[in-house]
Amino acid sequence: MVKPEDIVFGGWDISDMNLADAMARAKVFDIDLQKQLRPYMESMVPLPGIYDPDFIADNQGERANNVIKGTKKQQVQQIIKDIKEFKEKYNVDKVVVIWIANTERYINVIVGLNDTVESLLASLEKNESEISPSTMYAITCVLENVPFINGSPQNTFVPGLIDLAIQRNCLIGGDDFKSGQTKMKSILVDFLVGVGIKPTSIVSYNHLGNNDGMNLSAPQTFRSKEISKRNVVDDMVSSNGILYEPGEHLDHVVVIKYVPYVGDSKRAMDEYTSEIFMGGKNTIVLHNTCEDSLLAAPIILDLVLLAELSTRIQFMAEGEGKFHSFHLVAAILSSTRHTGGERTIEAACNAGEHTESLHWLGSGKQHDFGIQVKEVERKVEQALVRIT
Repeated sequence: MVKPEDIVFGGWDISDMNLADAMARAKVFDIDLQKQLRPYMESMVPLPGIYDPDFIADNQGERANNVIKGTKKQQVQQIIKDIKEFKEKYNVDKVVVIWIANTERYINVIVGLNDTVESLLASLEKNESEISPSTMYAITCVLENVPFINGSPQNTFVPGLIDLAIQRNCLIGGDDFKSGQTKMKSILVDFLVGVGIKPTSIVSYNHLGNNDGMNLSAPQTFRSKEISKRNVVDDMVSSNGILYEPGEHLDHVVVIKYVPYVGDSKRAMDEYTSEIFMGGKNTIVLHNTCEDSLLAAPIILDLVLLAELSTRIQFMAEGEGKFHSFHLVAAILSSTRHTGGERTIEAACNAGEHTESLHWLGSGKQHDFGIQVKEVERKVEQALVRIT
């Protein structure tokens, strides 16, 4: 695995503020630590980024003084140029790009616009408005065979982009960092469902005061976050055919408020109500204070290291004549939404041979799911693995 000290950092931002001043504005680090870091960070200035006000909150416009001009195709070409120049300037062996920018609104998946490789690239040529900045960065990375990780909850990976990644043999992955309230939710609901306790109502409230909270105060961007928080529960419910009838859903309410005073120290309050034995009720209430950026930062570093490593891991099952890589839509780099061996499935799936089985497993009933996972685990146990 690559050593963290061998990583060279660079990137894009719609704000031209150097990283030392951005650090001071964010007020995440203690002031003494800021003073120690400032000499190393004040020379680090982001490259101009792609800005489309239609995909984020209007309140982000005042920061947007460092943007790439031109059509969407011209912007993609500039990002390609930036990547090539960065690689040459620092003489790095490999580049990994990770989206840690604002949550965008959900993209409309439209037949003939972004549902196939051909339609997506044609839409880019025609400067269609329904191509988000995050998808444009992802297209750029796939075309340049640069692993791309998405750290926000919007649907960056439209069908045409996924097909393009598989076609070009480029790794993509990620679906929000889920480092605070959502991570706690995934762990607790997994535990409750796993021991036969049936959650029937989850009410989640949180407030935060950083720029992420400011951006999420807009209804269209909040919707992306709400879907992400709901999905982590919906997948667990749909995978359990014993506790839940087909089509049954629990009551799940998510509220996010912007409170500038609390800054990066996000407060999360959750109430979980469940059915237990003989019609009884069980209620769990949690209060969680999450240092938002400090929880996400180590995950970002880990994802970069794991993404690079994932591109070099290959395996060959018993009886096969060639090695395979991981599936190019890397579930191993995404938050696990339900248990039952999803990561094991990922290790046993290569691009094109097991994708149909993978999609089926994601929505299968619990007993079918278990049978399939055991079969996949058996294959993995008998596989040869190599790291190039």
